[in-house]
Amino acid sequence: MSKQEIIFRLRKALHDAASQRQSVKQNGDVLAARLAVKRFQSLRMVTTYRDLLDSPETRAAALFFLNDLYGPEDLTQRDSDLERIVPTMEKLLPASALETITEALELDALSEHLDAEMASRLGAEFSAAEYMEAYRLTSRAERQRQIAHVRSVGSALCELVRLPLIGGTLKVMRTPAKLARLSELQSFLERGFKAFKEMRRPDAFVDTVVHRESGILGRLYAGDPEPF
Repeated sequence: MSKQEIIFRLRKALHDAASQRQSVKQNGDVLAARLAVKRFQSLRMVTTYRDLLDSPETRAAALFFLNDLYGPEDLTQRDSDLERIVPTMEKLLPASALETITEALELDALSEHLDAEMASRLGAEFSAAEYMEAYRLTSRAERQRQIAHVRSVGSALCELVRLPLIGGTLKVMRTPAKLARLSELQSFLERGFKAFKEMRRPDAFVDTVVHRESGILGRLYAGDPEPF
């Protein structure tokens, strides 16, 4: 896939996620419900991946997935930063690096859509049983696509860290990023790269995450009372 095609996908994912976040901010009740869903999911994932968080080798990668890809934080500023630096990224980064970022943004946009659907049914206060019922009402195909994006992001990062010179390219970007007040975005890029670079078997980490999330998905749709 050419850089131009990847950039088109990147911009579309940015727009989709930003539109979702903007619509939420216009209604306080909807925002509270959305944050409640995100907090529940974040706490669930901490429990699911406690062993990876406790391991020195995989802790950084687990935190990257939990905070940067699935976290409850408001990513509006990051979206704005990305939109501004797209031309710079297109010039400096290889297609494989742009593909990694694009996969992460497509995961983000889909997750925002699914979270909005859940929040509309749950409100700001709900039980675990109510969360599971709302989850089962979302599209199973979209949930499976969400996990496929997780694998794609992880696999892209695994490939990225094997490329020569990519670490140096990210370092070269620090100065223009700082001058353009894009330090937050630069930190996001470097955290993902560094976290996967530190693991001896990053592919095993990705397999573990995909296997566990797929198992939870299957148990939820099967009506298992303890899917997590």
